[in-house]
Parts: sequence; structure tokens; C-alpha cells
Amino acid sequence: MTPPDATRDSERRPLALVTGATGYIGGRLVPELLAAGFGVRAMARHPERLDGRPWRPEAEVVAADAQDPDQLRAALDGVDVAYYLIHALGSGPRFEASDRRTARVFATAARESGVGRVVYLGGLHPETDDLSPHLESRTEVGEILLASGVPTAVLQAAVIIGSGSASFEMMRYLTERLPAMVAPRWLDNRIQPIAVRDVLRYLVGAARLPAEVSRTFDIGGPDVLTYRQMMQRYAAVAGLPARVIRTLPVLTPRLASLWVGLVTPVPSGLARPLVESLIHEVVVKEDDLRRYVPDPPEGLLGFDASVELALQRVREFEVSTSWSSAGTAGAPSDPLPEDPDWAGGSLYVDERETVVDASPADLWRVIEGIGGAHGWYSWELGWVARGLMDRLFGGPGLRRGRRHPHELAVGDALDWWRVERIDEGRLLRLRAEMRLPGLAWLELVTDRDDAGRTVFRQRAIYHPHGLLGQVYWWGVLPFHGLVFGGMQRNIAAAAREAAHEAAGGRR
Repeated sequence: MTPPDATRDSERRPLALVTGATGYIGGRLVPELLAAGFGVRAMARHPERLDGRPWRPEAEVVAADAQDPDQLRAALDGVDVAYYLIHALGSGPRFEASDRRTARVFATAARESGVGRVVYLGGLHPETDDLSPHLESRTEVGEILLASGVPTAVLQAAVIIGSGSASFEMMRYLTERLPAMVAPRWLDNRIQPIAVRDVLRYLVGAARLPAEVSRTFDIGGPDVLTYRQMMQRYAAVAGLPARVIRTLPVLTPRLASLWVGLVTPVPSGLARPLVESLIHEVVVKEDDLRRYVPDPPEGLLGFDASVELALQRVREFEVSTSWSSAGTAGAPSDPLPEDPDWAGGSLYVDERETVVDASPADLWRVIEGIGGAHGWYSWELGWVARGLMDRLFGGPGLRRGRRHPHELAVGDALDWWRVERIDEGRLLRLRAEMRLPGLAWLELVTDRDDAGRTVFRQRAIYHPHGLLGQVYWWGVLPFHGLVFGGMQRNIAAAAREAAHEAAGGRR
């Protein structure tokens, strides 16, 4: 007779921990693992950002900081395979030290917790001692994990093509917005891109590798192209004329990344490591993983098909995760203090309210549609100027837009804001991720007064950091009437107009 505990263990689904679950790859990997029969524990520092994900009810969500050994061991308890999808890409000049420290903590915790396997998605790179800092760090992290004593699969990929990936968005906007351009000469280096669909399939398959397999694997799609060819083929798939591209030997990665930061939604701080990686030729040297994870019947997805599929997702507003899902490097993540007498320091508040001749539902539709192509119902020149200033200092500016034109979820990027809280039909709270000397939030609320009238309440909150933070608040205070006052009036007017149009349609 089989012991009861052994029966339960044999029936238990293998448990996978996905770190970086709020990120681009992590957010897409969770549903793939669930579909493949795994139990999934999704780990995030701010798990509330996962509340709107469609897979949330099927997965266990834990709050943990990957640099906290105790929290990490608790998250890894009982885990069969752990996905390491954490990196400090674009977080500043010391990102390599942060990557190294986090990887070491994770490697130790995985070994002590008895994890069966670690899977890491790193960067494809040539065999050279002169790697870019980004690729050097990704390589070092892989080596740390391989030395952990836990069987580890390090998957090394070059450019990932998929709706919402930073590499794809950078290529997309450069190609669409610049019919002619001057580019670095290393635009003619060879690259082996891979569709995000195939990356996810390899990641899932790597969980079931034999225990004795612990090594790196190169992964890539069927096409080897230069970046110039990738841009031209993107243009062809998107129905654009061929681009005029001239190369110069003097355009440095720093200058190129600043240009990318101005032309595309990808901030220069994130663009620079991506641009630096293009200095190298990144082509698959072996395809051993295909022995363990066979190609699908239709084969790996080629570059043109990958672009076509990504553009279809963009057009149909089905981009489930994007590069901005994980937030802007260096951006604040502190939740808004709920207590007005918060002990963390001074809080400056700009509060306004307006009675609106519309229903709360009409007002909410306007609030939920704010930002992106709809704009901010405010002093447009001021918002554009502040957005450009933010881009120059490495912030997101106003070019991240919205994931969906009408719907918002907690964790969504919204121009230079991040959706921190939504009470459907009542409250939208945004946290600023722009570069500024302090923390800032914006709350938009629908309410009713004692007479039953619809009331629009608006609150901007600012917590300054040091003297510079104080100077910033008092310096911009004279413009609040234009910025926040205009927003209050124009949102109320848009809600009234929407209500009148709806009433006319009902007659």
C-alpha cells in the first residue's frame, strides 16, 4: 500500500516561483506555466500591482524583496523550479553591483531551500573580454547562479521581438518616426532575434530538464539580420516606405541612447544598455536546448511573422505586458501615506472639487480615459515642456502612453505616472515616476454631496526630499492654477459633454 503522504506528493503539481512577476517576461511566463500544469507562486515587491492580471486568481502571490534573504527563503519554500527574472537594467552607474549582490543572495537562498532547478534568462553575447556593462553583468549573474550548487539553466537571448518589449518598442518607434536617419556604424553588426513566444516556450521547457543538466544555452530565432535589415523589414511589414539610413563612425552609445530617449518612449537610461549591446554581434553558437525542448510543428517564428504578430497585438490593444510594466528604473515606489498626519515628513497638498452636471458614471469614464492620446485636460504647453525636461534627465516623460485606450489596471504605466490604486467607479490614484526631488501622487475621485449631486474631487500630494524638494514645490506652486485648476475644469466639462451626448442618444 502506498503511504498517504507519497500519494499526495505524486499528485502535487510541480511548483514554480516566478520572480519579477510584474515585469515584461515574468508577467507573460506565469500563464504559460499554469497552462503547462505547474503551480505558480508569483513574487513581487509590490504584489498589489498584480491584482488586475487575468491569471491572478490561479496563482499564489507573495511579497518579497530579492535582496532580503529571509523573505526570499520564505518565497522559495517548497519550490521545485525558480525563475530568476531580475535585473537592474538602466538603474544607474552601479547596476552591476546591485545585480551581483541580488544574484548571490538568490543563489544562496535557492540552495538552502532545496530548490530543484533555477532558470535564468540572460543575454546572448560573443566570446570576448570587451563586453558592454549590461552584457557583462548578465553574464556574471548567470555564472553566479550556475555556481550555486542548484541545477541551473541559463538561457541567453539577443533581441526579443514581441509587443511591448523594450527592444521591439525602440526599433518600432525609430523606424516609424524617422524616414531618414544617421546611425552608428555598428548598425550593421549581425543579430539573431527571437520571438517572445519562443522565449516563453523555452523557459517553460527548461523547467523539465534532467537534473544533471546545468549549463548555459543559446536561444535564437531562425533569422540572422543586421539591425539595419531589421528596421527595413519592420518598415515593409508595417507598410512603410524603405528607410534611408546612413552610418557614422563617431556616434557613441551615449549619444545614440540620448537620441533614442528623445525619439522613442524608451527612456535614455534604459535605452543606453540596449544600444550598447548592439555594439557586439550576437548570434547563436549552439542550439543544444532544442534537443530537450523540440521545435513546435510549425517551427520557430521568423522575424517578419514576429513583427506582424506584435503589431496585431498593438492594434487590437492586447499587449498583456510591456517594458514599462516593471516601472522606470530609479522611480519612487513608496505607497501614498493614508494618514494625513503621516510621520514621514511634510506633505503638501493641492485639493480642488467641482460639482458636475453629469452622473458619476459619466465622470468616471472621463477619469479612467485620462492620459495617453486623450491628454491630461490641462495646460498642454506646460505638460509638454515638463515632459521634455523629464526625458532630458532620463525620466519617462509623456511618451509611455497607455496600455489600453479606455481601461486601466493597478500597475499600468500612464505617461509619467503609475496606477497605484483603483476603486472602480470612484477613485483613481496615480504615483509620479518623473524625475523630481520628492514623491508625488495624483488622486481623481467621483463622489456625491448631501444633495445627491455629482462631485469631482482632485488631490495632488507632494512629499519633498530635502531643501531642493522644498524649492521645487514653491517654485511650481504659481502654476498650479493653470495645471491642476485647468484639469479640474476641463475634466468636469468633458463629463458634462459626455452626459449631454448620452442624453441626446437616448432621446
